[in-house]
Amino acid sequence: QVQLVESGGGLVQTGGSLRLSCAASGRTFGNYDMGWFRQAPGKQREFVAVIDWGGRSTYYGDSMKGRVTIARDNAKSTGYLQMNMLQPADTAVYYCAAVYHQRSGLPILVNEFDYWGQGTQVTVSS
Repeated sequence: QVQLVESGGGLVQTGGSLRLSCAASGRTFGNYDMGWFRQAPGKQREFVAVIDWGGRSTYYGDSMKGRVTIARDNAKSTGYLQMNMLQPADTAVYYCAAVYHQRSGLPILVNEFDYWGQGTQVTVSS
């Protein structure tokens, strides 16, 4: 089992920045691919970004590409999502997720991840 706890959400003005953190515990974090998703009220959970177990490969969804950077520090068992130029449309609950690295290619679908955090609210005011 892997436990994930997000932090760093909050209220920010349009054009502002936030850095989300995802603290992992329970298993060796460096064995897991890690992703970030978001979910706005009334909408499906949406892929934001993913990083492979070693931190060498990343992939971004179209919704925030160019404005976010995913990173990880396996020594600290922590993942990060740096978000810049935030817009009101980015308001959502942001979730980190993890899956044991087993195959080539990066997971990007909700059902490809086995472990989820509880989410952190990000609200962007206009």
